[in-house]
Amino acid sequence: MAPMAAYDRLPPDLRRWLAQAALPWSAASALRLWRRALRDADGDREEAAQRLSEVERACLRRDTRRVWGLSHPDAHPEAAQGTVTGPV
Repeated sequence: MAPMAAYDRLPPDLRRWLAQAALPWSAASALRLWRRALRDADGDREEAAQRLSEVERACLRRDTRRVWGLSHPDAHPEAAQGTVTGPV
């Protein structure tokens, strides 16, 4: 299936989330994560979208650590919550 056709078949709520996503998720991996998040959230689509955002933030932190190292302020979970105040 062509990438755009796969994207077009995604649930509307997932397509909305992907439109604002920071990472270039494939339709297959996004759908897999969406189904798991929706199941874990007992069908709550808003909570499922929040879970996808959490997964994405974790991926971005991992990539930040890999590229810029642990000294980068965004390399730590606390940075996402705004609790990191100085060098780590």
